Amino acid sequence: MLTYAILIACALLCCALALNAWRLIIGPSTPDRIIAVDTMYINSIALIILLGLHQGSAIYYESALLIALLGFVSTSAFCKYLLRGDIIE
Repeated sequence: MLTYAILIACALLCCALALNAWRLIIGPSTPDRIIAVDTMYINSIALIILLGLHQGSAIYYESALLIALLGFVSTSAFCKYLLRGDIIE
């Protein structure tokens, strides 16, 4: 039963990733695109954690943590670039 729930959740997360990619391509403004990238990071983290649950391996959690750190840093860098036009002062 848990296997079916994980597969359904993976399918729904893949649909969410496809919709985020559509917003990234079609997005009318730059902040919309940044939010789409940030949401793609969150959805990919959830997908990796579900894969770790399905496989029964703990190494996927470490990669999800790494992606979360990269997502936070990149979103912060994008926002700082939009505000100031320069990342490093």
